[in-house]
Amino acid sequence: MNQEIDFDKMQGLLPAIVQDAGSGEVLMLGFMNREAFEQTLRAGYVTFFSRTRNQLWTKGETSGNRLEVISAVTDCDRDTVLLQVRVQGKGVVCHNGTRSCFTERLPLEKPAAQTEGSLP
Repeated sequence: MNQEIDFDKMQGLLPAIVQDAGSGEVLMLGFMNREAFEQTLRAGYVTFFSRTRNQLWTKGETSGNRLEVISAVTDCDRDTVLLQVRVQGKGVVCHNGTRSCFTERLPLEKPAAQTEGSLP
């Protein structure tokens, strides 16, 4: 089995899902290039590649809300990583001041009667 991470599918980037190691809550999604990925594994804190600034950034380096890596796994295609972390600082992960970046609800268009597990 090839142990190499596949950075080629997204032009040198790897999606990195960040999850709270204790609660299982999904906190954020970021992107890593090879350098950010290797630095994350080496230093034990999540480092991303900023696509807008075109540079590495370690999450929480200015806010103190660092993401300490507890475990790292890859998916079956080896083109995405899941990082289970312990949030340090005040526990705020999102730049909007919330714990998780996933807070914006979207309307679902399917009728409620078709919702899995609902009663007729």
